[in-house]
Amino acid sequence: MAKIQMKTPLVEMDGDEMTRILWKMIKDELILPFVDLKTEYYDLGLEEREKTKDKVTYDSAYAAKKYGVAVKCATITPNKQRVEEYNLSEMWKSPNGTIRAILDGTVFRAPIIIDSVKPVVKNWEKPITIARHAYGDVYKSTEYRVPGEGKAELVFTDKDGNETFRETVYDFECAGVLQSQYNKDSSIISFAHSCFKYAIDTKQDLWFSTKDTISKKYDQTFKLIFEDIYEKEYKAKFEELGIEYFYTLIDDAVARVIRSKGGYIWACKNYDGDVMSDMVSTAFGSLAMMTSVLVSPDGKYEYEAAHGTVTRHYYRYLKGEETSTNPMATIFAWTGALRKRGELDGLCDLCNFADKLEKACITTLDSGVMTKDLVGLVSEGYEVKAVNSADFIASIRKNLEASL
Repeated sequence: MAKIQMKTPLVEMDGDEMTRILWKMIKDELILPFVDLKTEYYDLGLEEREKTKDKVTYDSAYAAKKYGVAVKCATITPNKQRVEEYNLSEMWKSPNGTIRAILDGTVFRAPIIIDSVKPVVKNWEKPITIARHAYGDVYKSTEYRVPGEGKAELVFTDKDGNETFRETVYDFECAGVLQSQYNKDSSIISFAHSCFKYAIDTKQDLWFSTKDTISKKYDQTFKLIFEDIYEKEYKAKFEELGIEYFYTLIDDAVARVIRSKGGYIWACKNYDGDVMSDMVSTAFGSLAMMTSVLVSPDGKYEYEAAHGTVTRHYYRYLKGEETSTNPMATIFAWTGALRKRGELDGLCDLCNFADKLEKACITTLDSGVMTKDLVGLVSEGYEVKAVNSADFIASIRKNLEASL
């Protein structure tokens, strides 16, 4: 059959270690035989980031802004051990953080659900998507180890040098610890727009939660900005689609989430989103079955897997050992990007191909063919067979070809 044609390239960001190996396998076996793939390619492998002094990361992010759709492989964020292992000139920043800052985007993570792996929370029937505001808060905080008695103050000086605020944080009578954190309206506004637009795009309810009863300035700012933007810009569209925007306190949200059936977006501040995304992914089964998409307020999309580079499997691969690494989230990163490219360019064939590839993945798993990480999670009564990554992808291709 003739290959499906593309109009506009999508931005392809290659990555590191085992996910880089899977990346090539997925392209060679599941995409290139069926799609006349057009991409603008960037190698975000750690060696290339070192070679370009991380310029390649910035170039890829600006390309994503230009073309509107990107697909990214998992990458290493180097620590001290990685600096030594790869002989790096410096500890390069997280590519995800750099791309997120340039696109001013919000990360949405959702699990891939299959019949044979039941969520730990028995009443969950539909995916729960976590929207994390990945800016500021404790991740950009200033900390100080207080050595002994003394007064800690919060001071603000305006751009003209005038001190406009001063308040005692605490009069320390002994040693302790001090932390300050910040956020800014422009980032919160972008977060709100991304959440509302993604809810409309996916036709899902949007929940948002903070602790404004305790944090009467910081968290309340989030709440009020969301409310204002919703009322002025999105309420009519939400009502037209029959979806709901719902605000509640974070502790109430946790209780509601556990009792719910799923099927909505849960927007969280930075720390809450970090913790809750891991909780949701684990409760649904596996981080290897967790999708991730970065959405900017002006409608740019970057798809990737939620997990890392699977270092342990990569070292085994380098020794020539067989690995059974789960490629599902990476495949769904490709299908998400291809579908969005098809939607934006009006290419129904490309959208349909993405749908069929995802269905082929689910069919493969439902038939009992899966990677080792899922075998131990399967509910009683299902017969399963653990296979290596190559055989798993080959089985997906067989099911895909049968559907085309």
